[in-house]
Amino acid sequence: MSGDNSTFEWSELDRRAVDVIRALAMDAVEEAGSGHPGTAMSLAPAAYLLFQRFLRHDPTDPNWPGRDRFVLSCGHSSLTLYIQLYLSGYPLTLDDLKSLRKWNSLTPGHPEHGHTAGVETTTGPLGQGIANAVGMAMAARRERGLFDPDAPQGESPFDHTIWAFASDGDIEEGISHEASALAGHQRLGNLVLLYDDNHISIEDDTAIALSEDVRARYEAYGWDVHHVDWTENGDYEENAGKLAAAFAAAKAETSRPSFIALRTIIGWPAPNKKNTGKIHGSALGADEVAATKQILGLDPGESFHVPADVLAHAREVCDRGRALHGEWNAAFASWRAADAGRAAEYDRISRRVLPPGWEAKLPEFPAGKDLATRAASGEVLTALAPVLPELWGGSADLAESNNTTMKGEPSFVPEEFQTKEFPGSRYGRTLHFGVREHAMGAICNGIALHGGTRPYGGTFLIFSDYMRPAVRLAALMKLPVTYVWTHDSIGLGEDGPTHQPVEHLWALRAIPGLDVVRPADANETAVAWRTVLEHTDRPAGLALTRQKLPTLERNGEIASADGAARGGYVLADAAGGRPEVILIATGSEVALALEARETLQREGTPTRVVSMPCVEWFEEQTDAYKQEVLPPGVRARVSVEAGVALGWRGYVGDAGESVSLEHFGASADYKTLFLQFGITAERVVAAARASLIRAGSPGAGRGSTTGN
Repeated sequence: MSGDNSTFEWSELDRRAVDVIRALAMDAVEEAGSGHPGTAMSLAPAAYLLFQRFLRHDPTDPNWPGRDRFVLSCGHSSLTLYIQLYLSGYPLTLDDLKSLRKWNSLTPGHPEHGHTAGVETTTGPLGQGIANAVGMAMAARRERGLFDPDAPQGESPFDHTIWAFASDGDIEEGISHEASALAGHQRLGNLVLLYDDNHISIEDDTAIALSEDVRARYEAYGWDVHHVDWTENGDYEENAGKLAAAFAAAKAETSRPSFIALRTIIGWPAPNKKNTGKIHGSALGADEVAATKQILGLDPGESFHVPADVLAHAREVCDRGRALHGEWNAAFASWRAADAGRAAEYDRISRRVLPPGWEAKLPEFPAGKDLATRAASGEVLTALAPVLPELWGGSADLAESNNTTMKGEPSFVPEEFQTKEFPGSRYGRTLHFGVREHAMGAICNGIALHGGTRPYGGTFLIFSDYMRPAVRLAALMKLPVTYVWTHDSIGLGEDGPTHQPVEHLWALRAIPGLDVVRPADANETAVAWRTVLEHTDRPAGLALTRQKLPTLERNGEIASADGAARGGYVLADAAGGRPEVILIATGSEVALALEARETLQREGTPTRVVSMPCVEWFEEQTDAYKQEVLPPGVRARVSVEAGVALGWRGYVGDAGESVSLEHFGASADYKTLFLQFGITAERVVAAARASLIRAGSPGAGRGSTTGN
């Protein structure tokens, strides 16, 4: 519980600063005409206390590697963060606060990473920030293990704290359970989560939908739990000293994560709207703002007024930050001098630069051996393990199915939880997310946000649905997170339609900034991994097969797998190089397209097969290249993919056909399913004939397609 706070000092300037924060929150939302003032008002003392006294940060260098991280999981209360950034001296001005939620401002409705200095992650979808913070705490421990594992606790330049604020909504979202349970299991002693227990959400009193004992939840997870109640005396007393003691005790606890439940009254001290749902997500109105300012002793006629002495007092945190930064620089320099090899590795990884010659470690797979692309991916990971220490990850309890475990690498887990199957330590490498896909996605985001390491997470493609909000945020933040999504079609077979993806490939391709990669064989899989790792500005999902696929004989007739790096390439060209029909296929269906090509060419129809593992990479190519692969003059085209056709319409055109699956699958072996649902070479041939007729190709015979 909270320790002694008898020496704590909270000056009149501190009190006035908190009141100014409340006024700025009201004014900004009034100016914007919309927003969330209530939580920013009630959390004003907590946020100010943290930024002024506890958070290790340097406003003059927001990207200082040794800083603590602050995550505002309740992103709707963006003013909680923006006002602290302004008062602390980050590059955010009073005019920026006046531009809240307006076009091209540095203060968007929810905090956006990479847009505003000092914003560590994009939040707004509730619960995501909690999981991001867990990921950051895991990344900090992994990086310490890579670069300074033997230093005593608290004495390494890689030791720092991850602080997070969360609301009732964050706590209610299921991802909070997934991530918090895993954080407790991982004994993340570098993580502190403050829960704003204000009992109010949009639908007013949370009693209508929330009744569990949240503190007991976190105690059950194994967290160090603190309680600070500003209503305990029957009145409302914002006892900053008690909260400071809780912060200090939480920071001192390094064997497990800490949870601080802070009982507040939302919108305090607005006379009519405090403690109501109305103040949660809408402006107070001019009369209520004026009445509140009178209670605070502020001039109701002034807006966005920050007294010079208050601002100067708050900006003193810059001096504290620079001093802490200077101390860290000395410790960091000492560490570098003691271990030049690790220092060089740190420099490389922190810049996300790949080491020279790393590609030589990628395996080359001999033709003639059938291999599932999930298995090929596993071999790639194992091969890269020695040369890319920054690459680490695991699975949502599907390691054996996803092939996500690098052979011989220890698990990232407290020693007391290692198992016979998975030995490991706190500084291990293989991640075990448990059956927690949503948290896995957001934790991987937190890992990528924290520093230079490259996380990956695996599950079945069907369960990408469970993690989609985190995937979307990774794309929004341009994070280099890799998803290993296996069992990518009806080809997984007997598990049936609950596990067979149908709509997923195009649903994921619809996310801007996400690369969806579905390689055709083992060697395309290796090229896919190489290309994904060369990108540092986007997430990527590898859609991989359960079933074995032929490893193509890449001789003169079949092109090199290097073409996969361009997203789409001519895998097998038409006789004479002038195709009458083009077959565009991905993944396991590429082999069917090659088989159909043989039939069509025997019949005298010059046929080109294009392997298109990644639409996004293909669209990045020059128009000249895209037209070389898909000549506009060749209107007879067929797409072949065991899923909904959707986006393929744009590639096959008005004369084209799609061999696809427009309904759910069934439970049977995969060969039966492909046959029964018409995903066959014969069907591709029939579709090609029909497209040739529609395109008006000379000499095209009559043909038809079969329904599915």
